[in-house]
Amino acid sequence: MINRWPIRVRLTAAFTVMMALVLAGVAVGTALSFGAAFDESLDQTLTAHLRELQSTTSASQDGPVAPRARSDTVVQVLDAGTGAVVSGSAALGGRPLLTPAEIATGAASGFRVDRETVAGQPGPVRILAAPIPGSTALAVVATSLAGRDAAVADLRGELALSLPLVLLAAATGAYLLTAGALRPVERMRARAAAITPTDPDPALPVPPADDEIARLGATLNALLTRLHTALARERQLTADASHELRTPLSTLTTELELALHRPREPAELTAALRSALEETDRLSRLAQDLLLLAATDQPEPPDQRTAPRPAIPLRPVLESTLARYRTTTDQDSALVLDCPEDLTACVDTDDLTRAVANLVDNALRHGAGPIMLTARPTGDDRLHIEVRDHGPGIDPDFLPRALERFTRADPARAGGGAGLGLAITAALVRRNRGTLIAANHPDCGALLTVTLPHRHQPHRRRL
Repeated sequence: MINRWPIRVRLTAAFTVMMALVLAGVAVGTALSFGAAFDESLDQTLTAHLRELQSTTSASQDGPVAPRARSDTVVQVLDAGTGAVVSGSAALGGRPLLTPAEIATGAASGFRVDRETVAGQPGPVRILAAPIPGSTALAVVATSLAGRDAAVADLRGELALSLPLVLLAAATGAYLLTAGALRPVERMRARAAAITPTDPDPALPVPPADDEIARLGATLNALLTRLHTALARERQLTADASHELRTPLSTLTTELELALHRPREPAELTAALRSALEETDRLSRLAQDLLLLAATDQPEPPDQRTAPRPAIPLRPVLESTLARYRTTTDQDSALVLDCPEDLTACVDTDDLTRAVANLVDNALRHGAGPIMLTARPTGDDRLHIEVRDHGPGIDPDFLPRALERFTRADPARAGGGAGLGLAITAALVRRNRGTLIAANHPDCGALLTVTLPHRHQPHRRRL
């Protein structure tokens, strides 16, 4: 039930309960402290009166004298042997304040007792007795506790009246403070409710204070920025993919319609089918590339994100990749590999093969030989894999966008590719905790550099 209350009500209720307990403790402590202080003052007054009575009685040469009367105190001098009243206040009517047993105790070591009633004194009474030096008499003083009880009762009444008002004021202040503290959260909620997929600025209002709510707002804004960026990328990817799919589909539809428009010669029909097959292959490659990009965009599970990748020998992977291209090139020297025998890389073998194949294919398609494939460690647990051609290089204006999806240097978007090769390579490298940099070599040609985690493993001599 309580969990359904608004948070400001729950916080106010919790504060009110705690404040009530604190105020109750303060009230009880104040009443007890006040009563104890009043008792201590009363005891000091009684002790002073008792000493005065002892001094006055012991200084008399003619025997005990009548003690001076006080409005708030009654006194009495008793014979410790017989228990008879020697002298005392007239209000007592000659009746001793103490019993014989109490007289014996008081004569030995002093005595103190509280009585409910004593003649001549209202309410409860406190009695203090002590022997008089140099005689067998016992000095007794008594005072009423009604004043103390009345003062403590007044204090309790004032506390009972004022503390609920203090509690109400504190609860109201707590509710207002809680509402004010949560007002930035409400503003963020209202702004989040108004955000649309097409909103150009999805940021939430963040309060200026450097507190938990401000940090929450900053974290949510970072999350919204990532989501907005991902949504924009998905929209751009959808638009670009639609553009790329439109051309081969239109060509395929045209070829099939022309083939069925009228009877064709076998040669014409074969040419139309071959053209349709090429467009189908292009669509298949584009679909595979899009699936690969979608797979690389998926975040890794937390256990795989932190788990170290095993180190694999690098040279055999590069040699097997280049071997597929050497069968189609005119000269073996068109592809040159420079990689140490003992160099290793912490990377997935399939991802590395696909990435290197894309870079070599890009160099063969857009550059000129020889194609240099160089791998070397950098000295900081990383390694570089460079693919360089000797062609005209990458257009400097296009270079900043060379790794983006569906981008080509040709503004007419001509050619057989879809502009995904380098984007796929960058995604594969990024998935293996690496980076891809596109640049132009100072001499000539394009230079693509892959940086990957590396672990050096020297050869071990077999026994």
